[in-house]
Amino acid sequence: MTAVVQGEMTGHTLARGKHTHPSQGRSAMDWVSYLAGEPHSNEPDCVSPVLRAFCRTLNDAMEDESRQRLLPYLERTIGTAADGLDETRSWMALDWLIRVYAPTWLDAAGLPHSATRLTTLSPVIGMPDLRIAIVALGRTRRDSRAAWAASLGAARAVAWVPQAAGRGAALEAAWSSTGRPAWAAALIGVRKLACDRATAISDEIAGDAAAILIRRARTETRRAAPRAAAHAALRPTIHELQQSALGLLDLMLPGRHLPASVVPQPS
Repeated sequence: MTAVVQGEMTGHTLARGKHTHPSQGRSAMDWVSYLAGEPHSNEPDCVSPVLRAFCRTLNDAMEDESRQRLLPYLERTIGTAADGLDETRSWMALDWLIRVYAPTWLDAAGLPHSATRLTTLSPVIGMPDLRIAIVALGRTRRDSRAAWAASLGAARAVAWVPQAAGRGAALEAAWSSTGRPAWAAALIGVRKLACDRATAISDEIAGDAAAILIRRARTETRRAAPRAAAHAALRPTIHELQQSALGLLDLMLPGRHLPASVVPQPS
């Protein structure tokens, strides 16, 4: 039996990272361990491994102020261990990467037709759906890479290496802030090779789109304060996707009926 400490969510501040002792702060899962009466840990036994991975990674992906939006969801994770829903939750996370994460970046970069190719896919809830989605992802990846190359213009011929490095930084910013939590959750219940392939293509698409946004922002600001311009260019999409990730978490938690469309199909 886990003993939930009632009425203690208000006023608590979630901290980033792993903490060996409560005096160093508590992250999302550290706090759940406390609420459930378990020893201090960011891997509470009472929580589904998928939810642990998702909440732990999302906690560290968010900035200090945004991270506090996780608090209202945490008590509902208690008691989810071995509830039989982890495979479904993993497919939900992978579906989100394919049909929400990548298209949101594409829309932000001004590539709505490419985004629609992914948003109109059937929900990815099993291997047959994933095989179809990977084909669509591959086509969309070609679109996003062509759009990124076109955005470079004359710079492509004279400064390819710096531009490629800039795209790598854009990809990492998009991935670390919004993509990695869903991947961590998907990896637990979806076949690794298939999960990694779909995730990698989704991430490449997001990286192309983020690089387009950054280049556009730097051009518009005449390259003044490039880091600030890059951060400002990505912030709205990151905020939108982190809010969407909280919506996904809400669907994964008790107290909500999982949609029939997310029940996994036989492989």
